[in-house]
Amino acid sequence: MASRFLLFFRSLILFVGMITLILPFTGLIIVTVGTRNAPRRRRRLAAICGHLCLRWFACSAGLDYSIEGSQQLPVMGDVPTILFWRHESAWETFLSLTLSTDPTWVLKHELLWLPIVGWGIFLLDPIPIDRASGRTAVARVLKVGRQQLLAGRVLNLFPEGTRLAPQARRRYGMSGALLASALGARIIPIAHDAGTYWPRRGFFKRPGRIRVLVGPPIDVAVGDAPESINARVTAWMEGALASLRPEQR
Repeated sequence: MASRFLLFFRSLILFVGMITLILPFTGLIIVTVGTRNAPRRRRRLAAICGHLCLRWFACSAGLDYSIEGSQQLPVMGDVPTILFWRHESAWETFLSLTLSTDPTWVLKHELLWLPIVGWGIFLLDPIPIDRASGRTAVARVLKVGRQQLLAGRVLNLFPEGTRLAPQARRRYGMSGALLASALGARIIPIAHDAGTYWPRRGFFKRPGRIRVLVGPPIDVAVGDAPESINARVTAWMEGALASLRPEQR
């Protein structure tokens, strides 16, 4: 009982501190409207917020992380680059704020409805989609994603489309692979075991060290079959997840 109470208390402290960090940084992002170099300032503020939240998770709940293969990550999108993330929790979205200087995201449009925070997300210029709209959502990712990648931004994509339990698998959506094929973009897959410590549902956050594995770049040629692209990413991802959780083999 005592250990469960401590876990609840630390999870509560984590949540309160997270909100205490996010709201002021959202305010700072909002007040950049109309200022010089506003997009760069907003993304810098978001990255600082992401770094601080990650450190707060470690201090408050003992939830730290390590990255293996970080040399594979682009600082800037000198070559059109799409990061294909395993999606298990909210934790990896904080990490995605910090891994490149000019990130963008494909995300569900409902996030823009969040009070105050949704305004800040909107000002980061992501690619919001209605996941129920099918081909319309894919077309939007292809159109806006192309523009952003050619402008040098690094696209963060969660091809499974939703958070999954650690043992769950889901077929990848086609929009990321179609976009990579259209541009001959580079794909970098990222696996992790965050769902073990920060479940997709549930309030408790368990202490531990999240392992993040960054895969080698997957070079895509213009016109490559999207199914083949997804199969290459899936093959690496499955191997990485098996190494993170050997008990699930």
